[in-house]
Amino acid sequence: MHYRGLLGVIVTAAALSASAGAYAFDESKYPDLKGMWRGTGGNKWTPAGQKAPLTPEYQAIYEANLADQAAGGHGTDPTYTCLPPGMPRQMNVYEPMEVVVTAGTTHLLMEHIHDSRRIYTDGRDWPEELETAFRGHSIGKWIDEDGDGRYDVLEVETRGMKGPRSFDSTGLPLHEDNQTIVKERIYLDKANPNLLHNEITTIDHALTRPWTVMKNYRRAQTKEPIWWRESICAENNPHVRIGKDDYFVSFDGYLMPVRKDQAPPDLKYFKQTRK
Repeated sequence: MHYRGLLGVIVTAAALSASAGAYAFDESKYPDLKGMWRGTGGNKWTPAGQKAPLTPEYQAIYEANLADQAAGGHGTDPTYTCLPPGMPRQMNVYEPMEVVVTAGTTHLLMEHIHDSRRIYTDGRDWPEELETAFRGHSIGKWIDEDGDGRYDVLEVETRGMKGPRSFDSTGLPLHEDNQTIVKERIYLDKANPNLLHNEITTIDHALTRPWTVMKNYRRAQTKEPIWWRESICAENNPHVRIGKDDYFVSFDGYLMPVRKDQAPPDLKYFKQTRK
């Protein structure tokens, strides 16, 4: 009977502990980020009037990329084959974003291909072995900057990204070593609660210095947003990469060149038709 009573105490204590943990998250301490957020600055990474601080090597790569795009190619933008944009580019927010805050994780849910993110805010450290991903691995911390008992800023650091990636569709390059580190400060505008700021600093060996840009997102003015868009890049994608060359599939299903006087791909594995 003594052991049975002790077991009951243990079970009750565990249940109370679990119940306390379940209610430990106080939503009122966090900013109101509910709703549908849309990017406001277009799909280019570089703000008007700014120039990316590229090293001479990567400036030359960028200029060659622009020349290739002008000739009909894709340059150093890898997303035409339906690879995800990865970090930091995905924070252009190509499709609407939902922000879901929980006790240990802040989720950025986006309907664009593979752009959703988990930002861990439970106090964890970086894992000893970091599996790479296009979106990387994000660890954040909520900050109460004005000391009023409510969090104002989410500070985030993202590491462990893989490539190929570029800053945007212009082919603005990131270093091929994929040692990028991205730091963010995400916060609501003090004068307009429907405007969300994301101060993004990219540290990358293609850059001569850490580069900070501001991305802004506007909340849709509806109490019942509808999340019905499904973005599947591979569906009806006409772009084809064969070896190191890009081609295009025409509306009637034939392979087409993308550049003037482009040679066809090597057909050595196909039996040639005799004339």
